[in-house]
Amino acid sequence: MKQRSQRYILFGLTIVLLLGACRPAQGAPSSATPLPTATAAPPPTLEPTATTVPAPSASLLSLENEVVGVYESAGQGVVHITSRSYTYDFFLNPVPQEGTGSGFVYDYEGHIVTNYHVVEGAEELYVKLPGQTEVEVPARIVGTDPSNDLAVIKVEVDRELLTPIPLGDSDELRVGQFVVAIGNPFGLERTLTVGVVSALGRIIESPDNRFIGEIIQTDAAINPGNSGGPLLDLTGRVIGVNTAIFSPSRASAGIGFAVPVNTVRRVVPELIARGHYPHPWLGVSLLSLTPRWIEILQKAGMEVPVERGLLVVETVRGSAAERAGVQAGDKYVRVGRQILPIGGDIIVAVNDHPIKDIRDLTVYLENETRVGDTVDLTLIREGQEMHVSVQLDERPTR
Repeated sequence: MKQRSQRYILFGLTIVLLLGACRPAQGAPSSATPLPTATAAPPPTLEPTATTVPAPSASLLSLENEVVGVYESAGQGVVHITSRSYTYDFFLNPVPQEGTGSGFVYDYEGHIVTNYHVVEGAEELYVKLPGQTEVEVPARIVGTDPSNDLAVIKVEVDRELLTPIPLGDSDELRVGQFVVAIGNPFGLERTLTVGVVSALGRIIESPDNRFIGEIIQTDAAINPGNSGGPLLDLTGRVIGVNTAIFSPSRASAGIGFAVPVNTVRRVVPELIARGHYPHPWLGVSLLSLTPRWIEILQKAGMEVPVERGLLVVETVRGSAAERAGVQAGDKYVRVGRQILPIGGDIIVAVNDHPIKDIRDLTVYLENETRVGDTVDLTLIREGQEMHVSVQLDERPTR
């Protein structure tokens, strides 16, 4: 037993000596070479650098100041219009219907210019003036002209609250000229947008299904609620009345239209004085000749030596055209379900201005003539060209 214990002690000492031989001495390098390890380099220190922003050019600052100046001056003459009408439910309770639009102060007497479609059908009208945003002032309709989509309303307020906006000259406009629109799109009062004149001389349909000519096209954002507000040049003068947009979504698509201010100059004084605008009128029913119609007429035995023009289908009894001797058709042909008088005069020009269709005639008479003017009609009668002088009447309201 004692010998076995001694053997255990010797065995333990041997193990200790072997382990000591394998351990490196303190401070000495190990016989095993350690594997190299990748050490990440410290990130570079980023020093802040100054970024130089170019200063706005003098021309840019000048343009900016002009736009600001237009808003501060002309913006004081732009008003918010609310129209109300009423329908009745099953129990005969009135249900109000509201619409909103814009307008601008025309004079110190309280006349305000807007679009006809803004006030159409209104039973009540209210106006918010700049600086009086919580106060709605009652207004009344003075005159309307659906054919030019213009109307004049009036408020009874102190002249100190009114800021008339001066009128410019739309004949001086150029495509590319900067313009400013101010109005109340979606009820957001006195909103300014900027754009350019995109095109001139456009023709659009009026609320009474006629045509408005010499329309200004602009890419200044125009939305529902802008109608009736002014389109201005950079001097703050009215050059048009914003009237319509071309957009399937009814939001601005960059194509807006404005009635030119020279139409305003012609129409508004008449609306204030008469309540309506006297439109020049020949007193005829007309058919625009197209290749298809010409083919039909020629097959019916009518000589048509022109490619475009207006066939006189009927003259109104006692009208300017009848008095001047303009002749309507006296032969009748069936076209589908329609009986058409043929053989009448074909109008091809007015005052040597070529007329291709009814739109051309309407726009020319509206923009170039007045009631009482005498115009020279170029006609084709039985294949021969001739001229007839016609003194224009006033178009009946019905």
